[in-house]
Amino acid sequence: MAKAKKQYGQHFLINENLCGQIADKMLAWQTTSNHYLELGPGKGVLTKYLLKTDLMVVEIDPDMVNHLQEHLKLSPDQIIQADFLKQDLSPLFEGESFILVGNFPYNISSQIIFKMLEYKERIPAMIGMFQKELAQRLIAGHGGKDYGAISVLLQAFYSGKRLYNVSPGSFSPPPKVDSMVIELIRKENVIPICNDPLFRRVVKQSFGQRRKMLRNTLKPLVVDKSVLEQDIFRMRPEQLSLSMFCTITETIKQHQ
Repeated sequence: MAKAKKQYGQHFLINENLCGQIADKMLAWQTTSNHYLELGPGKGVLTKYLLKTDLMVVEIDPDMVNHLQEHLKLSPDQIIQADFLKQDLSPLFEGESFILVGNFPYNISSQIIFKMLEYKERIPAMIGMFQKELAQRLIAGHGGKDYGAISVLLQAFYSGKRLYNVSPGSFSPPPKVDSMVIELIRKENVIPICNDPLFRRVVKQSFGQRRKMLRNTLKPLVVDKSVLEQDIFRMRPEQLSLSMFCTITETIKQHQ
C-alpha cells in the first residue's frame, strides 16, 4: 500500500464528502477549459473526479505514480513524474489554457503560487488546498496582519475567495495545522504597471521591513529624494491597497 512520505510533505485527503464538494467546484470550470493539471494527486482522491476531463497530473513520488496507473488507470502520457517547481509547463495541452488544481504540499505552497504567476496567461483559475495561514495571506485585504507581499503580487492578477475550512482530521496522516481550500480567478483587467519588474521589486522591498514607512524602505529606488515627501510614502506597506502600490511604482518609475 502506498504510504505518505514526510520528504514530500504528503497528507492524503480522506474526507470523501469534502472531496465531492471540491470536485464540484473544479468541474464548474469546464465551461472555461476542459484541460486540468493536478499537482500532487497522491492516491487520486480528487483525481478520480477529473477522469472525464483532459487531465494531466504532476507527481514526484514514484510509488504514487504506480498507484495512479494501477488503480485509476492513468496512462503514462497523463502523468508527469517530476518536481513541479522545475517543470516547464509551456508544452502542456498544446499551449492552451488549463485549470490548476490540487491538495498542494504545504512545504512548497508559496513557491507554487509564484510558479502559477509565471504561467498566468495560461491559467484562468486555480482551486487548491493550502495551509490555512498561507491561504489567509493570499486572499487578505490591505490593513491587516495577514496582508503581505505575496497578497499584493497575487492579487495584481487574480481575485481570490475562501471555499472551505478543513480540519486536520480530514487527512491521513493529519497535519499539525488547519487547512483551507481557496479559489483564484484571473482578472480580466490588469493594471499595466503590475507587469513591470519594478512593481514586484517595490512590493517585496516594502514588506521587507514592514514596520517602517515607505520613504525609508524605498529610498534606494528613488533618485529624486524629494519625491519621498509625498504623503503616500509616509505610510506603511500594510496600509496600501493594490492600486496604491501601482501608484507608488508609477511615481518611482517616473523619477528613476
